[in-house]
Formats: sequence, C-alpha cells, structure tokens
Amino acid sequence: MKTIKYAVAAVALTTLSFGAFAAESVTAAQANSMNKIGVVSAEGATTLDGLEARLAAKAEEAGATGYTITSANTNNKLSGTAVIYK
Repeated sequence: MKTIKYAVAAVALTTLSFGAFAAESVTAAQANSMNKIGVVSAEGATTLDGLEARLAAKAEEAGATGYTITSANTNNKLSGTAVIYK
C-alpha cells in the first residue's frame, strides 16, 4: 500500500513538472519582451488544433517557453511554422 502511494505521488509530481515547462503561445506584445531563439516547423496535422499542438511540442523540445505561429498551409494535410522565444 505504501508503494502505491509513493508511485501515485511520483506520477503526480512528474506530470506537474512537465506542465510547468510547456511552451505556450504568446502575443506579439509578449514576444517583444522575449528573446527569439529560432523557428520550428511541423507538418502532417489534420486540424488546426493538431498543428498547434505539434508546433508547441517542437518549441518545447527546442527549449522555448513561448511561440508565435507565423504560417499555416494546407494541401490535404496541414503544415506550418512558428517563431520560438525564451
């Protein structure tokens, strides 16, 4: 029983810590006070929400804390780019 409590606590803390560092969409005004660290791109999404999720994941992988989507295109599958900030 004690082991289960520790396992549940560890999973909860891990989930919270990952959420704390997730890259978030930022406005142009917010981006002005951040440092641009690059650009990411994603493709193959079937919805705009899916494209945004893929771009957010790539931004997070690159160590960004924020991103601004700069383009979205479709040709049966969505693709797009985002500037990333830290």
